[in-house]
Amino acid sequence: MKKTLAILLLLALSSALVAQNKTQLALLKYGGGGDWYSDPTALTNLAAFCNTDQQMNLAPTYAVVEVGSSELFNYPFVELTGHGNVVFSSQEAQNLRQYLVGGGFLLIDDNYGLKEFVVPQMKKVFPELEFVELPFSHPIYHQKYDFPHGLPKIHEHDGKAPKGYGLIYEGRLVCFMTWECDLGDGWEDQDVHNDSQETRLKAFRMGSNILRYVFMN
Repeated sequence: MKKTLAILLLLALSSALVAQNKTQLALLKYGGGGDWYSDPTALTNLAAFCNTDQQMNLAPTYAVVEVGSSELFNYPFVELTGHGNVVFSSQEAQNLRQYLVGGGFLLIDDNYGLKEFVVPQMKKVFPELEFVELPFSHPIYHQKYDFPHGLPKIHEHDGKAPKGYGLIYEGRLVCFMTWECDLGDGWEDQDVHNDSQETRLKAFRMGSNILRYVFMN
């Protein structure tokens, strides 16, 4: 069953890539009232940075895909972000599980206040798994750019150190969640949050590390 899902995912991804000859990132649309649409320029700017800095072949625009949609399987990388409530139906949780088990990857970027809502929903997806804090030695922090202390601090909220958590399924990191970091704010257009160029560069470099890890591991 797992092998079949993996093959189906690869076929779907191959069809999408052949059609447009570029890998398209996607933003996950969820129910519950949370602002899934926050940081609207983030993925566009991240794709542009990775194309220039690392010669990735990413589409210049991102897709919006619903959790329960079959279209989810067309994208190797999806991001979930926002500040508020998140609700997955049973069908959506099962669809997301099949996507992740079959080879997909989910980045959860807590844009402040998201973690308490999304963790119980991910428990619907993987009842047998718990989020674990990734050690600073994890490869996701050591791709082209080296982050010896883990995630960079992009936006200040509660004065806490940023942390990166993962869901690991059969030895593979299928979901990476940032907390007290706000990578997406650093990827946004500069005039949105007025972050310094140095801060934004840290965000982009960490984002590129995540994509390199997803596509090359």
